[in-house]
Amino acid sequence: MNEVIKIPMFPLSIFPLPGELIPLHIFEPRYRQLLEDAETKDIAFGIYFNHVSNQEKMGSLVKLESVIKRYKTGESDIIVRCVDLLSMSKLFRTYRDKLYPGGEVELWHVDITQPMGGTLRKYFTQYQSLIRLNHTDKTVSLYDAANELNLGFDERLKLVGLTDDRKESFLIARLKYQIQLLREVEKAKDVYHLN
Repeated sequence: MNEVIKIPMFPLSIFPLPGELIPLHIFEPRYRQLLEDAETKDIAFGIYFNHVSNQEKMGSLVKLESVIKRYKTGESDIIVRCVDLLSMSKLFRTYRDKLYPGGEVELWHVDITQPMGGTLRKYFTQYQSLIRLNHTDKTVSLYDAANELNLGFDERLKLVGLTDDRKESFLIARLKYQIQLLREVEKAKDVYHLN
């Protein structure tokens, strides 16, 4: 069993996967304070997936990647990167002496760099070719494939609950489906041009 720790929390209706970059618009005073702490103290914080389908109380541990824009009103547009997943046992209205919430969590210690297997890589390369992206020369992790597919909330929850080999099978099935759709779109374009 992992150690339970207390961290700042940002409850949102999103569930970032490891490695994913997420844009956020910060406007509430409590989350402005969280942004200030993330910048000055280089702290990570949790995004608790505040959704009815999240029965397991899962979330994402994120770190500030960059501040894109600061507004005169005090609001900010930022980018955070998911660095781990977490399970939350308690959510507190405030974290220590801060305005923003906190929570007791167990970190999953996900291996973000876990490379994908050969079959998954084959379908991922095919998919990237069809959407005209060619980043296959870099080492691509299992989560890179998941993030590229832009999975829905239920699919994300299902994916993280699977064993590693089942994660690969799950992603291969999604890639095959997307590849078939993309090929049908190409066929439809050809038929349209012939008319």
